[in-house]
Amino acid sequence: MPEDSEKEDYSDRTISDESDEDNFMKFVNEDSHRCALLTADSISDPFFPRTTQILLEYQLGRWVPRLREPRDLYGVSSSGPLSPTRWPYQCEVIDEKVQHIDWTPSYLEPVYTPTGLEMEPLYPNSKEDTVVYLAEDAYKEPCFVYSRVGGNRTPLKQPVDNYDNTLTFEARFESGNLQKVVKVAEYEYQLTVRPDLFTNKHTQWYYFQVANTQAGIVYRFTIINFTKPASLYSRGMRPLFYSEKEAKAHNIGWQRIGDQIKYYRNNQGQEGCHYFSLTWTFQFPHNKDTCYFAHCYPYTYTNLQEYLSTISHDSVRSKFCKIRVLCHTIARNMVYVLTITTPLKSTDSRKRKAVILTARVHPGETNSSWIMKGFLDYILGDSSDAQLLRDTFIFKVVPMLNPDGVIVGNYRCSLAGRDLNRNYTSLLKESFPSVWYTRNMIRRLMEKREVILYCDLHGHSRKENIFMYGCDGSDRCKALYLQQRIFPLMLSKNCPDKESLQMTCDFKKKQCSYLTYQDRNVFGGFAICKSK
Repeated sequence: MPEDSEKEDYSDRTISDESDEDNFMKFVNEDSHRCALLTADSISDPFFPRTTQILLEYQLGRWVPRLREPRDLYGVSSSGPLSPTRWPYQCEVIDEKVQHIDWTPSYLEPVYTPTGLEMEPLYPNSKEDTVVYLAEDAYKEPCFVYSRVGGNRTPLKQPVDNYDNTLTFEARFESGNLQKVVKVAEYEYQLTVRPDLFTNKHTQWYYFQVANTQAGIVYRFTIINFTKPASLYSRGMRPLFYSEKEAKAHNIGWQRIGDQIKYYRNNQGQEGCHYFSLTWTFQFPHNKDTCYFAHCYPYTYTNLQEYLSTISHDSVRSKFCKIRVLCHTIARNMVYVLTITTPLKSTDSRKRKAVILTARVHPGETNSSWIMKGFLDYILGDSSDAQLLRDTFIFKVVPMLNPDGVIVGNYRCSLAGRDLNRNYTSLLKESFPSVWYTRNMIRRLMEKREVILYCDLHGHSRKENIFMYGCDGSDRCKALYLQQRIFPLMLSKNCPDKESLQMTCDFKKKQCSYLTYQDRNVFGGFAICKSK
């Protein structure tokens, strides 16, 4: 049996019908004259199904039962389209699909050097200010109820009637986050980002569209409701910017921009909670352009699905990378697990040790997805080192642990309103399915073979360059205490200019660890956790 046929690694996954009620009724209306679903009450009533496994086909004057074709066991079907993205039913989603080109600057983007003359705008509430974007009414529910493909597509009316000199904003797309925009001056805008859904906190991630731009005008943007007292924006990081006209005309993608950048405490504190602002100025390169701003390079759930689809359709890579569905989220989006190894028919392959990588448990830490993509590009490549690694180890990869949070533009939480990174030990499978099934997959894997490394990829909002956090091993034997330091030591030896074991790594954590790195000013990272 080939290595990729290890059934024990997938026996706990859940597969369910992804079609929503609208798609189902469309199917019934179109096909009821020639095909029906068997019900528990009567086979003569096709409109109230109790099962979707048995189909009744009308042949030669009578109903003939047959089993429905089995679902593709691969998470990314080799014969059909990608699984549709599911949103909480009340989320408004625009029809247009937002896409960005892949582009890497040929130079290191410079960090911002403060001059000491940066302004700290403080905006008193004024009834004369014009609200140009408002999305807060779309999230009235106190908790997640149910999801549907595409969410609620009811248009959100813009309060502004005359757009001659006013920027227009939009964030009702995948991973977008913007709650409110107020025009406080001719070229100055006060922005509020939305907290994680079904919470009142975790305001860090932003990603929104700006249109109706004027070139050569100095605009000021100020986000007023951050909650962290420290930020990399105070240490030179700049906001990200993307221009559709620059991408089309010059093949230029995301780039760090902005002047007069300042991160500071503002006067918006309520009930003892103080907020912090990020302000910057910028001149758009083109008139009537459609542009985007983001906290970090976006990487959406659709990006992941498209990437996995290219792997599944690659005749070479698909031989040693098998894609399965680990589970479904509470919104019924797929959580994928990849098994990467060289398939061997020999039983010696059972002796291979395992390496586990996971990423994107925190949706706003998009850098972790880019690190994961870099790893997958490498391990699925044709280099001799990648081949040796595939021959030696079995890699289990969960590239996106929190797709629900990624889709709606959360920073830290899932649709349960909780931080999944704090619920790995929870027994609530229905509330935290991705981490529950990941833990179960690891437990089952450890029953079959030795797991030598578990890396969880993260980002960090206040630390830069490469660093690792490790578990507290003081209560363990000396061998285990030193074992978790081996990989960080190897990394520091191979990349001494990016990571220092003594200066940046921390092995006093009780549960997990974090690592971040800096690549063309992408502040990101990963965590390395000791499996228990």
